[in-house]
Amino acid sequence: MAEDKGSKTEKPTAKRLQEARKKGQASKSMELNTFAVLMAGLMALFFAASSMYGRLDGMMRYLLSNVGQISVAQDADLFTFLAAQVELLALILAPVALAVFFAAILANLVQVGPMMSVEAIMPKGSKLNPIKGFSRLVSTRALMDLFKSVTKIIIVGVTAYLTVRGKMDRIVVLGDMSVLQIGQFSVAVAFEIFIKTCWVLAILALMDFAFQKWQFTQDLKMTKEEIKEEYKQTEGDPHVKARIRSTQKEMARRRMMSKVPEADVVVTNPTHLAVALLYDSKQADAPIIVAKGQALIAERIKEIAREHGVPVVENKPVAQALYKSGEVGDMIPFLLYQAVAEILAAVYRVKGKVIHAGTNG
Repeated sequence: MAEDKGSKTEKPTAKRLQEARKKGQASKSMELNTFAVLMAGLMALFFAASSMYGRLDGMMRYLLSNVGQISVAQDADLFTFLAAQVELLALILAPVALAVFFAAILANLVQVGPMMSVEAIMPKGSKLNPIKGFSRLVSTRALMDLFKSVTKIIIVGVTAYLTVRGKMDRIVVLGDMSVLQIGQFSVAVAFEIFIKTCWVLAILALMDFAFQKWQFTQDLKMTKEEIKEEYKQTEGDPHVKARIRSTQKEMARRRMMSKVPEADVVVTNPTHLAVALLYDSKQADAPIIVAKGQALIAERIKEIAREHGVPVVENKPVAQALYKSGEVGDMIPFLLYQAVAEILAAVYRVKGKVIHAGTNG
């Protein structure tokens, strides 16, 4: 059964976003790219207009003054002439072309970062599906694109109309001006329209950028079931992990219990807690906690200790302090050296062993 789009209420996970990038999918506003390209071209024209005009003027003067001397009889001569003019025209347009090229790259990098994917250009049968194609035509994205296109036409039209209307006092006297003055006036008006249009399009670009991010998130939203399934794939089935953790705890508990027969003493609470201690001056400077537990585990520790002749000493404050402040495998805390030394000394007197200096600090 197909997923109900309304059930996709969860934000896309990091894994979902990463998979989308691998497929070449990212939030990107073409309007922002267009604005960046227009502004770059505008700035290039502003700073390089004088140089470009000078070179273009020289090119046109050369062509017009030598038009009668250019020989087209020989193919080689014609090719050399055309190549020279194309090269010169390329040099004239180079500042604007380079500015636009780098602006387009920078705008994409700022929005999506470095991203390489061939999957986005691979042919897919779903792209040829007429039903899906029609659904794309009436989608929210298509309506937004239509709105942007109409808005841009209106913006350019209204801006041009208002600008030209403001110049009517000069337009009516164009007939008294020279061709150069008419050209300069036309370029100035066109440049003014261009600048005003760019700033208005900047607002449209920012709106489109926000919309594209929202639309991208909406397209990648997930259902609760998809979230659970992804969690299972990445982190593992929670039930399986719980069984693994349970098994690991049981194995750790068995290893801990196997150390109880080697202990020198078990300090109890007397019934709720039990801590088994081992002191070997050759291995450590202080007694080591080899096992600890509460309730049923404490009872099992005491049971194993009695089976193997390990003394069980009841000392409520020491047992509580050892249980709270130490972990299995750790040496006892420094503050408990004296209390534990007294317990071990009493045990060793019974066993006839001698306690070595060390636990007294």
